[in-house]
Amino acid sequence: MEPAVLREDMVDSLAHESKGCLQTGRLAQAMRTVPREAFVEDERAAYSDRAFERFGTRVLAPSTVARLLEALDPRDGDEVLVVGVGVGYTAAVIAEIAGAANVQAIDITRRLVYDARSNLATAGYEGVLVDRRDGIDGLPEYAPYDRILLEAAAIEPPRALTQQLADDGRLVMPMGGGEQTLTIVESDGTQQRLGGVAFQPMLVEGEQADTVERNRTHREDRERARQAAQSRTGWEQEWIDWDTY
Repeated sequence: MEPAVLREDMVDSLAHESKGCLQTGRLAQAMRTVPREAFVEDERAAYSDRAFERFGTRVLAPSTVARLLEALDPRDGDEVLVVGVGVGYTAAVIAEIAGAANVQAIDITRRLVYDARSNLATAGYEGVLVDRRDGIDGLPEYAPYDRILLEAAAIEPPRALTQQLADDGRLVMPMGGGEQTLTIVESDGTQQRLGGVAFQPMLVEGEQADTVERNRTHREDRERARQAAQSRTGWEQEWIDWDTY
C-alpha cells in the first residue's frame, strides 16, 4: 500500500471518536504530509499506532505525538524548541506547521542527533537545526521560544526552559516521577494537566543510551555505597588520642 494512503488511514484513525486525540485541522494536515516511514524503517509498522525502540530511545506512537502537539498548539511562524528530539518525527511535524527554519531540536545522545539529522533531511526538513545538548539547559542561543516541547519526564519544569519562553509562550512536558501527567506550563507559571502519560525520565550527562550506564538510581546507590565504605566512624579515626580517655 502506498505510504500516502497509510498516512491517510493513520490520521483518520487518530481523529476517530474512539481515539479523539487528533482534533486540529492544521495538525491533521501536517501528519498527513510528513512521511513517517523516513523515521521508522518498517514502512507498514511506521503507521501502526504503537511505540518502537531505537538506539535506546522510544519512538513515540502516532497517538502520543498527536496528544503532545495538540497540547503544544504550534502555529505558522512560531519559534519552537524540541528537547529530546529522538528520531526526529515530532520535530518534522512541527516543522510542517511552523516552518523548518523556526524549529530547533536538541538531544543529549550524540547517536540520536546524527540519526535525527539524517531522518529529517530524508523527509525534506533539513532546515531543522539539531544539536547535541543537555536538555536541562535548553538552547539559549535561539531563545525566546513561542513553544517548547520536552519529550521526557521531569518532576518539575526545568528552570532554564521556562526562562527561555517568550511572553505568552508555552512549555509542554510529562510531569512527575512514578505517575506522570501531560502538563502545559504557560510563561506566567500557570499549569494545566491533561491526563496520564508514561515517558522515560529526562537524562543527565553520563546517562545517554550510548553510554555504559544510564540508570541514575543504580549509579547513585553505588556512589553512596562507595562513600560509606570510605568514611570512618569515630573509633576508626586516626586523629583520636586514645591515651586521653
